[in-house]
Amino acid sequence: MAATRNLDGLRSTLTGAVITPGDPGYDTARALWNGSFDRRPAVVVCCRSSADVAAAIGFAEANGLEISVRGGAHSFSGASAGDEGLTIHLGAMSSVRVDPDDRRARVRGGATWGDVDAATQEHGLAVTGGVLSDTGVGGLTLGGGMGWLANRHGLSIDNLESAEVVLADGSVVRVSESDEPDLFWALRGGGGNLGVVTEFEFRLHPVGPEVQFGLLFWEIERGVDGLRACREAAQSLPSDFGILIGGALSAPEAPFVPEEHHGKIGHALLVAGYGSAEEHADAIAAVREMCPPLFEFLTPIPYAAMQQLFDAELRPGIRMYDKGLYLAELTDDAITVMTEKATGKSDPLSFMPMFALHGAVAEVGDDATAYGGLRTPNFVVDVSGASYDPDRFIADREWARSTWDALRPLAGNAGSYVNFISELDDDDRVRASYGPAKYGRLAQIKGHYDPGNVFHRNANIKPA
Repeated sequence: MAATRNLDGLRSTLTGAVITPGDPGYDTARALWNGSFDRRPAVVVCCRSSADVAAAIGFAEANGLEISVRGGAHSFSGASAGDEGLTIHLGAMSSVRVDPDDRRARVRGGATWGDVDAATQEHGLAVTGGVLSDTGVGGLTLGGGMGWLANRHGLSIDNLESAEVVLADGSVVRVSESDEPDLFWALRGGGGNLGVVTEFEFRLHPVGPEVQFGLLFWEIERGVDGLRACREAAQSLPSDFGILIGGALSAPEAPFVPEEHHGKIGHALLVAGYGSAEEHADAIAAVREMCPPLFEFLTPIPYAAMQQLFDAELRPGIRMYDKGLYLAELTDDAITVMTEKATGKSDPLSFMPMFALHGAVAEVGDDATAYGGLRTPNFVVDVSGASYDPDRFIADREWARSTWDALRPLAGNAGSYVNFISELDDDDRVRASYGPAKYGRLAQIKGHYDPGNVFHRNANIKPA
């Protein structure tokens, strides 16, 4: 295409590499974590600085190339790369600088949560991140940012002090509560709509290096009672515990799972505690007494290792389709749907993870950030069809859709956590995820900073 014949000028302005089809490293540079997408961009610009990002944006605009932004490449919708467009690849911008005295971290836009955890845990500090260590900091944070620390320290965006952003016109701005406050508000939950964030500044908190972890598993034959126990645990466990409910989970072939239970479908309660082992065991005891699990596993674990618990099974190349919603309560009707649908999946990796959010998440005002989720205690449900096998993936993608359809009447609105939207063209769900007031404000801010909708490969907000 004509644009790729004009690359010498771009190369001369960059400190990073420019890769096109046929070049060494092209397939690696374009590869996405979600193997259900096989995108072939015309140009991949491997940026090393904000100036590189600005030059890439200018080149794409001058040559009519659609822009995609690749950090960790974990986008469920495959937004991190597009066919025949220009991908801004931030992988080389992955450094993390920690100030242990001020408890701050400056994180470049291409870093993963594994990079952050490694750097911050050297000082016994952490900030809320995801549950896969190779997830990109940028994508997860801009949508909200859930993880094991959310109930203790809030979402990732609740700990964001400032950010460096390259805008659609190529200018570079630093945003915070005092500088460009509207843009700072919009970045915290508005996804990748407003620009390319090349640095995040996070507040850090004392965590670890060792935390307490627990897993309780109920077989599907007692699925209703098991999920009711999970519901009660979300209300009765200490408010700062990290709580992830694994609906329709297949027991892994792991050393802590009795061999006779390998592969069994059921529901699991995964709990992260931050006190002593004795305190953790006492808290779990009440759940066990309510409904004895089929098996359980309690152990101290390094915080960084807990952040990597799912890495081995959910590796790059897995095919995944996700569809999420918010439940203000885990009602008996919702439990019935989840239990009845659990056995309909084809692949052991498909399941329904649910974050039980309350604590610090609910202490932040609804209007304080652009985050579209609830700021009251709630369950964020993600119905995930996943497989390395193409045929199983197709079957479980339909399983995810049908399960979501059955749960949808029990949710408060048609929206979703924007990081769980797998279909880029689902404008109705994006609008519903924010609600009319927040979407309207975001559209106004988008219209100011990106009137041409340059950054539209995301849960897109149309500029007013």
